[in-house]
Amino acid sequence: MNTPLASDAQHGRLEHMPVSLFSVVMGLAGTTIAVEKTEHLWGWSIAPSSYLLAFTAMVYALIAFAYLAKFLFHRQHVIDEFNNPIRMSFFPTMSIGMLLLSIAALSRYPVISLYLWAIGSAAQLLFTLVILSTWMHHEKFQVQHSNPAWFIPIVGNILVPTAGVPMGFPEVSWFYFSFGIMMWTPLLAVLLNRFFFHPMLPGKLVPTLFILLAPPAVGFIAWVKLHNGVIDDVARILYYFALFTTMLLFSQMKHFVKLTFALPWWAYSFPMAAMTIASTVMLEKVGGIFFAVLVPALMTLLLLLVSMLVVRTLLAMKRGQICVPE
Repeated sequence: MNTPLASDAQHGRLEHMPVSLFSVVMGLAGTTIAVEKTEHLWGWSIAPSSYLLAFTAMVYALIAFAYLAKFLFHRQHVIDEFNNPIRMSFFPTMSIGMLLLSIAALSRYPVISLYLWAIGSAAQLLFTLVILSTWMHHEKFQVQHSNPAWFIPIVGNILVPTAGVPMGFPEVSWFYFSFGIMMWTPLLAVLLNRFFFHPMLPGKLVPTLFILLAPPAVGFIAWVKLHNGVIDDVARILYYFALFTTMLLFSQMKHFVKLTFALPWWAYSFPMAAMTIASTVMLEKVGGIFFAVLVPALMTLLLLLVSMLVVRTLLAMKRGQICVPE
């Protein structure tokens, strides 16, 4: 039986549960897809991705149920979170989680995948329209509010073709890809202006720099899907820009290693998974010793990273350091 003090603590944790917890699902689902891609590429007889898929689906269900409870019992806190200029961008992680689960489930559970893709795509479009409209008609946003998490409402749309094309929805896929990739370019310019001419991001948001890697890596994967697996000039531009961004981020590792663990560390996971998947596609389609070495290195790094994040997150939850007032 819970004591009144324990009940109050649980009540408070629900009240302060951040929507950014859904980024955990993005990291886990991206890792699941990367592992499944590796299974097919190297002909593994075992299928660890099936267990990762089940685990990721369970985590998504638990987080979604908890956030629904927050909405029911602490609705004003959800509204305040959506009106926060930084946290607003994390709301589409709900729909992106669905899209990634749809991609991960496509080969094993096509019917479930279709429903997840349809709901996730519709929700992602709605989030994008609402958030972009809010950005355009506001009285509160300042330059210091901009950060790489602002890519989240955009990048989710670029994911749609990855499952949409194999399902037989090429025109819908092109629609999402077109506005997603076109909105990414000017937003990148806005963020570079913020990085070059304004103070550095606060420490807690520094891990979100890795989100810069996601749009070109995901854009490459989607472009190849839209072109039936052909690696053309545009595909190479997207991939090699993602590779350069990876090099740029790793050259700044000294700024990342000194950070204290917090939930935003999960921002490392999905971009690394996307880059791993993109490199696997290059190995499969282009070949060569470079990609043959790069893919195992990225996969190893990704698995170590996600394992560390899971352990650190569980320890932080045990210590009561997650879902606390900020």
